[in-house]
Amino acid sequence: MLTKKFASMKNNFQPVQITRFVLSLCCLLCFSVHLFAQQITVSGNVKDSSGEPVIGASVLVKGTTNGVITDFDGNFSIANVEDGSQIEVSYIGYVTQMKKATGTQPLNFILKEDTETLDEVIVVGSGNEKAISDYLKKFGEDLGLETIQDDTLNIIIRKPATKGYENCPGVILQGHMDMVCEKNKDTDHNFVTDPIKLRVEYDMIYATGTTLGADNGIAVAMGMAVLASNNLEHPAIEVLITTDEEAGMSGAMAFDGSLLKGQYIINLDSEEEGYLLVSCAGGVTALSELNAEYTNIDSNKQPLLVEIKGLLGGHSGIDIIKQRANSNILMGRLLNLLCIDYDLAKIQGGSKNNAIPRECEAIIVVDKNDVEKTKNCINEIMNTFKHEFSTSDPGINIECTETTVDKVFDDKTKTNVISLLNLIPNGIQTMSMDIEGLVESSTNLGVVHTTENSVTFECAVRSSVKTLKDDITNKMDLLATNLNGKLILDSDYPAWEYAKGSKLEKICVETYEKLTGKKPIIMAIHAGLECGLLLDKMPHAQAISLGPDMFEVHTPNEHLNISSTKRTWDYLVAILKGMNQY
Repeated sequence: MLTKKFASMKNNFQPVQITRFVLSLCCLLCFSVHLFAQQITVSGNVKDSSGEPVIGASVLVKGTTNGVITDFDGNFSIANVEDGSQIEVSYIGYVTQMKKATGTQPLNFILKEDTETLDEVIVVGSGNEKAISDYLKKFGEDLGLETIQDDTLNIIIRKPATKGYENCPGVILQGHMDMVCEKNKDTDHNFVTDPIKLRVEYDMIYATGTTLGADNGIAVAMGMAVLASNNLEHPAIEVLITTDEEAGMSGAMAFDGSLLKGQYIINLDSEEEGYLLVSCAGGVTALSELNAEYTNIDSNKQPLLVEIKGLLGGHSGIDIIKQRANSNILMGRLLNLLCIDYDLAKIQGGSKNNAIPRECEAIIVVDKNDVEKTKNCINEIMNTFKHEFSTSDPGINIECTETTVDKVFDDKTKTNVISLLNLIPNGIQTMSMDIEGLVESSTNLGVVHTTENSVTFECAVRSSVKTLKDDITNKMDLLATNLNGKLILDSDYPAWEYAKGSKLEKICVETYEKLTGKKPIIMAIHAGLECGLLLDKMPHAQAISLGPDMFEVHTPNEHLNISSTKRTWDYLVAILKGMNQY
């Protein structure tokens, strides 16, 4: 049973880098349903030099497309191997090894780290995708499949239709290879060099102190599992894995739609099992920039570091309806409510515009005689916030400690910063009048950053109605201009409009009913998916989005339901198998 398998795993994996979580997910799919194990002729185990099992290593009969991926114990088995064949084991960051298959004698591998390439293996945060893109390219090529890597590192891997499915419309399995790299402030973790630490609690996979990367590693994993399988029935498959989805969808924007031949796009970037997504909001990144001028600090004054922390955060689209506290907005309120005279030296909060910020810090400077009064005032403000957000953010906390600083904003800069923080549109702007409970438009002040010359305010603006998106950015532009700043718009992407009654929707609905005896829920979401961009480039295509249950996405408490992942995989397999019936 899948759950028992996970329960027997060690609490903490020690992979070399975060990209391997994708391969772990792929292994979860492949191993749990025994895609490749029919009659074992060659079996063995793969470990690293420390004796830990290597999860998701590629094991291939050299010169063929016959291969598997190691399971959670590092084990593998391959059927129909010719005696004397070379068995090749490869894994990102390790030296590839080969051994000769002799009868049924087990083949055990101990992989050594490739010190020359290890430095190039980096986290798959937006803009850092080259290592995983190159790995996926090699994965497809090693399977003998047509593989394309474009200039923006997007990957297309094609697999021909199986017998009886040659005349079916082609299917595009789509997701993205980057993730949101968030961590708790007290977590010592470098996403570029440090591995994420996975743990299993009951039926859930977590990372420790960081985001997990199930969004959207699960799409990569499922795509790889379909490509590597030797016994699935399916139409012609194209797996499209894009770059930079989380930071602005630049990979999908730059993608050449003419490279794809399929008609049905199955996007695997949904986060609720039993829901079929048929529409999503469009969005744009809105960056307000204010000039910063400084003066020297008065020697009779004491700098204080004010930190807002303990917020839950969340996905700036999906979780915006929960109306959780935004640490940047709260800091603006605090600075406006302070009951003493002070100077402002710095403000810094959030790390990604598509994550509701959980922490924010500011440095204020007060008269040394007013330190205790300031701390008491901040404590009163904290109690106000605790009362207001007792349901959504019960852990909210504000700390005030002495620090050092040598300069502060001049009065004009201070006034402009506080004004923008308090007046900029944030949170839900409008609710849909057509779909009950759907956020129609929103904005999230995700990042505030102070530099030598400026203070920037980065927002993720979302709307299923383009004119409302424009209205929000027009207000931001008016505000920034009146504060002697400017607004920069970037990564504008379209909404995905609902195509009622599509054939793909019918296939997915009927397959779900046959599989579960229940009807799936058809819904639109207030989050950005790449479907709108892809459909703009492929007007002949149809799209739908599905996925397993994920929780607290884009936060360090992100977790993935194991059983739901298996059910979603079974559902995807059933959809592909049933395509020749329509």
